[in-house]
Amino acid sequence: YAMDITYGTNSEFGFDYLRDNGMATTREQQVQRGYNYAIVDEVDSILIDEARTPLIISGPATISTHQYDKWKPLVEQLVRKQTMLCNRIASEAKEKFEAGEIEEGGLLMFKVKLGQPRNKQLLRMMEDPEKRKAVDKAELSFYQDTRKEELFALKEELFFTIDEKSQDADLSEQGRSFMNPDDPNAFVLPDLISEFTEIDLNQTLSDEQREKLKAERQQHCDAQAERIHNISQLLRAYCLFEKDVQYVVEENKVVIVDEFTGRKMPGRRWSDGLHQAVEAKEGVQIDRETQTLATITIQNYFRLYQKLAGMTGTAETEANEFHDIYKLDVAVIPTNRPVARKDANDHIYKTRREKYNAVINEIKECHAKTQPVLVGTVSVEASELLSRMLKREKIPHNVLNAKFHMQEAEIVARAGQAGTVTISTNMAGRGTDIKLGPGVADRGGLYVIGTERHESRRIDRQLRGRCARQGDPGASRFYVSFEDDLMRNFGAADRMTKIMERFGLEEGQELEHPWLNKSVETAQKRVEQRNYLIRKRTLDMDDVMNNQREVVYGYRNEVIDSEEPRTLIYEVIDEAVPAKVREYLGSGKPDDEPNYTGLLQWVNTTFPVGLNKERAQFESREPDGNAQFLIEKIKEAYERKSSHEEPTAVKSLERYIILNAIDRLWQEHLYAMDALREGVYLRAYAQKDPLVEYKAEAYDMFVELMANIKNEVLHNLFRSTSNLQAFENFLATLPQFLLRETAPGVDGPQAGRQRKPVGAAISAAHNGDSDGEVRLDLAPVRREAPKVGRNDPCPCGSGKKYKNCCGRVA
Repeated sequence: YAMDITYGTNSEFGFDYLRDNGMATTREQQVQRGYNYAIVDEVDSILIDEARTPLIISGPATISTHQYDKWKPLVEQLVRKQTMLCNRIASEAKEKFEAGEIEEGGLLMFKVKLGQPRNKQLLRMMEDPEKRKAVDKAELSFYQDTRKEELFALKEELFFTIDEKSQDADLSEQGRSFMNPDDPNAFVLPDLISEFTEIDLNQTLSDEQREKLKAERQQHCDAQAERIHNISQLLRAYCLFEKDVQYVVEENKVVIVDEFTGRKMPGRRWSDGLHQAVEAKEGVQIDRETQTLATITIQNYFRLYQKLAGMTGTAETEANEFHDIYKLDVAVIPTNRPVARKDANDHIYKTRREKYNAVINEIKECHAKTQPVLVGTVSVEASELLSRMLKREKIPHNVLNAKFHMQEAEIVARAGQAGTVTISTNMAGRGTDIKLGPGVADRGGLYVIGTERHESRRIDRQLRGRCARQGDPGASRFYVSFEDDLMRNFGAADRMTKIMERFGLEEGQELEHPWLNKSVETAQKRVEQRNYLIRKRTLDMDDVMNNQREVVYGYRNEVIDSEEPRTLIYEVIDEAVPAKVREYLGSGKPDDEPNYTGLLQWVNTTFPVGLNKERAQFESREPDGNAQFLIEKIKEAYERKSSHEEPTAVKSLERYIILNAIDRLWQEHLYAMDALREGVYLRAYAQKDPLVEYKAEAYDMFVELMANIKNEVLHNLFRSTSNLQAFENFLATLPQFLLRETAPGVDGPQAGRQRKPVGAAISAAHNGDSDGEVRLDLAPVRREAPKVGRNDPCPCGSGKKYKNCCGRVA
């Protein structure tokens, strides 16, 4: 990074940013300089395709609550039962169609589609235009508002439902009964608000009993939520994630395959427990759940740069997104030489089987005249299927996919030679230059065959762009079937069905027309629009985190760069102590009840200032006067402690105290924000905008975080030292009463978070009760009672709203 130009991968730049700002503790450990100018190669791949995936540095979670191995056998049985049920319903549908009862057959097929969208019988029947039309009609009628109850009843006849588009799985009542016959409600979240209200209205309970009951109910609800989450993720793993498509299993590990490049991504894991669910499904070792330590999206990382530019062969279709998100205009540059590629119309078939047979026939024709062929597939599974079919035909070929990526350079170098057949996933679809062998140009150049349209038009254009480079001849054609995922989920199925009926397609016969190309392109536009909205929502959510990240990282860098970190320590004291005084004494208004005892206990628990009631005389001053009095006492004590530390080490120690508080609490905050992001979408059911709710809650959590960082700094100020000898010298100057082990408990808002008083902690070290070093108390602060809303009655029983009473500071 010290050079004028630094070249690297986008993820490494992003991770270096996170390490510099979230983990480095000295200026020497930080590697990046300013963010001036970034030029991004294959800019659409980096800023658009990969923008949906945030960069996350994670570590093992402090606690692992997953039960995937426990629920796996039951979910496996459930999936088998659902398969048997769907097969039976599909057979009934077939009988109905044969009996001429088209509407009833369509309804039954729609039911199968809800429970198992990739059921083989269903896919076979969908080849028939009349049956496809009946299913579409049933689906359309059930999704009307007037038939919502009927749709719900239909779903309840299955064990669970699968939504391929949104990648969701949902247990039905029948499924819950199967999983736990004795208590089907074990998989239903209780209504906590009603239960809490019931507890509050119960006059026979004391305040302590109420809090205890609420905590128990909250714990029970958390356990239920974890159970439901585990089963939902296992269902997704079994029904929506296929081996050799979305992932491969290597060396007893599940490795994700990048859908855009077809390459393996070792080290990457699906979040939200999904990766563990897939590991349980495949019977490999289930790794521990991870916790986010630092995160940023690619979008927000590159928006840090003052100037941003890039190049790619396929940005035109995404010009709007580049402008909306990055404020970048797309300029189209003419090719160096005229393009000589011939792009043929798509060939559309009813089934995948017919499509693959047609592809093999096309390859045989090209191979006979020794024209090189590059066959593009969307998955490892499809590439291996075609490879097996070519072996049967005794056609020599090379396979390039995530399993054979080691030979990539060699395979690509040979792909343009006469008579070569290369089957590749998207690995050879971007930035790969395939040079033509001698005499190949006379045979028409490289012929590119796409076996399926990708979700994004850009990926298809990249594949086409592998041939006819620099004015060379070349040709391309895509083969599509109605069973392809794109056509099933986003294709205009009704229009396609009408076309099939009109032409009366026979087995193995293809459709080919520019209009059909338009229909396929329309389906792709739908997916692109959907993915754009997902990316936009990811960005909106991350913008909230980005603002918080900038504040926290800015504060962190200020600490690292500061020549006098003590001024920052004193700033914390100047801000946090008055806040604590207001928390205990109120703001001096007549209706505020001051808690002098609580304030005195907090002061003596946190600082070695040795105040008693007579010395403190809190009653004789206004709250602001008390705050100033305490600030002076604390600074005096700190100056005394610092005078015993080594002058060279004291600055490092002061930096460490602040950085340690920031890092530990920021990680906890990220964990809480992850949980908020996962659950906030449920607010939509209450007619609330999840984004607005997320922003409001995130702000409250951030205010709490900053207050907690200051309190943590105060707590650790007199519990840290550069060496034990300096600490013992400091102890020798303290009056004996400060070293007593006894200290009153904490009441007021700090109740339930009692800590050893600073005098007791120091005394333990002095008397040799510690193991040779004075350590920081790094136990995370956890809420023992349910969170009280700002407008709820205050738990102290004053009758005021929480925000006007104990919650005033927050």
